Amino acid sequence: MSAEITPFQIQVSEGELEDLQRRLEATRWPDEEPVSDWSQGIPRAYLQEVVAYWREKYDWRAREAHLNSFAQFKTEVDGLGIHFIHVRSPEEDALPLVMTHGWPGSIVEFLKVIGPLTDPVAHGGRAEDAFHVVCPSLPGYGFSDKPTTTGWGVSKIADTWGALMLRLGYDRYVAQGGDWGAMVTTCIGAQDSEHCIGIHLNMPIAPPTPESMDNLTEFEQGALASINDYGEQGSGYSKQQSTRPQTVGYALVDSPAGQAGWILEKFYSWTDCDGHPENVLTRDELLDNVMLYWLPGTGASSARLYWESFSSPPLDAVDVKVGASIFPKEIFRSSERWFKARFPNAVYFNTLEKGGHFAAFEQPETFVDEVRACMRHMR
Repeated sequence: MSAEITPFQIQVSEGELEDLQRRLEATRWPDEEPVSDWSQGIPRAYLQEVVAYWREKYDWRAREAHLNSFAQFKTEVDGLGIHFIHVRSPEEDALPLVMTHGWPGSIVEFLKVIGPLTDPVAHGGRAEDAFHVVCPSLPGYGFSDKPTTTGWGVSKIADTWGALMLRLGYDRYVAQGGDWGAMVTTCIGAQDSEHCIGIHLNMPIAPPTPESMDNLTEFEQGALASINDYGEQGSGYSKQQSTRPQTVGYALVDSPAGQAGWILEKFYSWTDCDGHPENVLTRDELLDNVMLYWLPGTGASSARLYWESFSSPPLDAVDVKVGASIFPKEIFRSSERWFKARFPNAVYFNTLEKGGHFAAFEQPETFVDEVRACMRHMR
């Protein structure tokens, strides 16, 4: 195994972009949905509008240059090439922080928060809140390699991130994550307490306690209703990806319109967007994220994380300090007492008034404030 860390730049060939154009132009559209809302999925008219913009106006070269303005690297851990952003703070005493995305997200989620986290003084903050930031792409996502063997679930990814942080020279660090990133981060807290001193989660998996069911608060009632609605109306993608990721992968890797629709429907459902994802994120930002699935062809490989981890997520004890920020449009929202029952070493908990599943992407200023506030308990 090579421990070499090599600089990485995203370099998409003209041939790949021409192929994308051909596929977008040749999209074979289904008939229009017979409803006037998103209840059957992403509306055809909206997806056609996005595809037309993608084909005619979206400037990948400009977006590629923006992505490449962040220092990126690859290194091999346990036989797999891991792609990551690594931005060191100008502050000598900055705290190393590894941040992990989920599905259908990517490192694109974190681009707006890396500057304020690494250089708080330049963004109106305090030097003592600075971080050295590491943002890896999950295995099978973005420009990380695709696993060719089974076993790459959240526990193994957590061990991989721990090895990555040590390789970067960080023997004392903190971790942050939402969605699958929250599961990976929780595993880091459970498995690497020798080096990880604390974690922050924006989607902690903290189930209701039996005793709380007799006197649920209004917040908890709403959280359970949201989970129930997700199970009945919003979880079809996860059932497919956790049972037959290869089958859905053929369509996603073959059709850019299909890949965009599969992802954008979740940005509508899971963002705090008042009925339309472009109320909170720009069309370019949404397509940047889609491109990190389309270009490397990760429709199947990204879905396999569900097959690996969804049926039996680890719920090991976490002894390090834990904090959480609960955004109102999150899929699974924990109350403070559920959170503290799951994480006895909880040191920070806050509920926010605006934001959803992609917290750093949707509400970057709030996200930065939350990470800073939480990690002050851990420095």
